[in-house]
Amino acid sequence: MIEAAIPALPAISAISAIPDMIAYSKQPGFLLSNAQALLHSMSALLPVPFGSGLASADLSLYDKLVQYQSEIWKSIGQTFLMVGISLAAAIVLGLPAGTLLYLSRRGQMYENRTVSMVLNTLVNIIRSFPFLLLVVFLIPFTRFLVGTSIGTIAASVPLAIVAIAHYARLAEQSLLEIPRGVIEAARSMGSSRLQIILKFLYPEARSGLVLGLTSSAISFISYSTVVGIVGGGGVGDFAIRYGYQRFEMDITGFIIVLMIVLVQAVQFAGSRLAAWLDKR
Repeated sequence: MIEAAIPALPAISAISAIPDMIAYSKQPGFLLSNAQALLHSMSALLPVPFGSGLASADLSLYDKLVQYQSEIWKSIGQTFLMVGISLAAAIVLGLPAGTLLYLSRRGQMYENRTVSMVLNTLVNIIRSFPFLLLVVFLIPFTRFLVGTSIGTIAASVPLAIVAIAHYARLAEQSLLEIPRGVIEAARSMGSSRLQIILKFLYPEARSGLVLGLTSSAISFISYSTVVGIVGGGGVGDFAIRYGYQRFEMDITGFIIVLMIVLVQAVQFAGSRLAAWLDKR
């Protein structure tokens, strides 16, 4: 019967016995009489990671963390990389965009209704997109830009675009809180427009800009967990593959706690820095 055709050997032996399985399966009553032996033999074909996940169900959380520590550190590094690229895009491109939004408003130095309307429309469109849909929508652009739509660097492209729009709006709001008397005082001293921006506007708004960047960083951390669904890696991808898909909810819970601690640390550091920079 099936036991003779498929002995209890490793996966290679089970694979080599597939033709015999097919031949035996044509016999009447095969599936009913040999179902248990068939399932036992096919279990040898399970991939090692899935099998190890089942075996780790009896392990403690500490043992699982030791077992997966290399994957955990890799996923944390991927998350930091995505968030770092997003923050860099927010500072390098988002801050100038927010400044232009502020300066092109009615009554400001570079008042321009067309520029203001175009920038506001772009920022509002990007911010109104559900992030997961934006990731899918930008796949052709991402593939054109970095050559692939899968991976940590590819996932950083939609994150960076969201970061630019998100921080541009927060930067504009911070600049709007500056009293108009500051600009008038700078003009009375003969400052150029560039000097007004760099030596008066940014120093006056630095506390709000830091708080806005802190809020943006927390949002980027949250977004980075979503891109794991589309092959972006990170802690979200780790929680899905090693926690949810393997029914190891303690791993998922650990990742949630890890994210809470990370967000609290970022918020604490940002708030302290903003308070130190606020000289009012």
